[in-house]
Amino acid sequence: MKLLWNGQLTDSKTTVISAFDHGFLYGMGLFETFRTYSGKPWLLERHAARLRHGCELLGIAYEPRISDLQERIAHLLEANSLSDGYIRWSVSAGEGAIGLPSDTYEQPNEIIYAKALAPDHPDTRGGKALRRLQVPRSTPESAVRLKSFHYMNNIVAKRELVVAGAGTGTEGLFLDGGGHVVEGMVSNVFWIANGVLHTPSEETGLLPGVTRGYVLELAEEIGLRAEQSASYRWDDLTAAEEVFLTSSIQEIVPVTRLEDGYGDYVSPGGSPTVGPVTSRMMQLYRLRAEGASTQ
Repeated sequence: MKLLWNGQLTDSKTTVISAFDHGFLYGMGLFETFRTYSGKPWLLERHAARLRHGCELLGIAYEPRISDLQERIAHLLEANSLSDGYIRWSVSAGEGAIGLPSDTYEQPNEIIYAKALAPDHPDTRGGKALRRLQVPRSTPESAVRLKSFHYMNNIVAKRELVVAGAGTGTEGLFLDGGGHVVEGMVSNVFWIANGVLHTPSEETGLLPGVTRGYVLELAEEIGLRAEQSASYRWDDLTAAEEVFLTSSIQEIVPVTRLEDGYGDYVSPGGSPTVGPVTSRMMQLYRLRAEGASTQ
């Protein structure tokens, strides 16, 4: 695999990062994942803004080079023989002394890699199972959750699903310590109840996903009222008419099975089919993403 290491195209097998990089030592690093459509990154400016803000909070002297990033990603896709791809854009704090620093990280490392996307289209996208996790969502390291290298909570949750024998592709749903719905392991969660779109608020400590924000804008555009709260519970999902997940790679994914983790499950709206609002949102999202790539 070819990747971009501080702007230079290199081979993943020969790329070396220092054992004193604070991304390795202390998890001081951030990343963004997004995909391309017809070779063009989707919602790139929003991902760059979130990455820039996170670096400011962590004292990492890094300014995204938006002006040439699209061109660099095109070269990266070509080098890996991909027409489109899953892009991971990471910024690690860089080398430093052992110990907790007080100064700004002046020489961070930027790593961008691309991999193939699984075939997918809203017309053929099936539903997914969403299982309530027993391990609670950890609290954010700062006032807002950052998309950081700290992924232990997510990995422990994934292992819970594996040990429990969850089906392939099942997403885990995090609740907080008080039993309130927060987010999926790699997604944000939405549902429709009585004609209203619901999603947990940022007060829960969720990651404010880029796709989550865009979907809220789409809802407003089509006249779908949206409500956000930090007090939703599992019963709110099981009583919903439709449930779906959002992520920058998977777009909008319908949930057709809600599993409580104890062997019981329900289908939103009483049917394991994709609901009409979810279907409309899926189609509109893809239409916008593909339309932007042709402009």
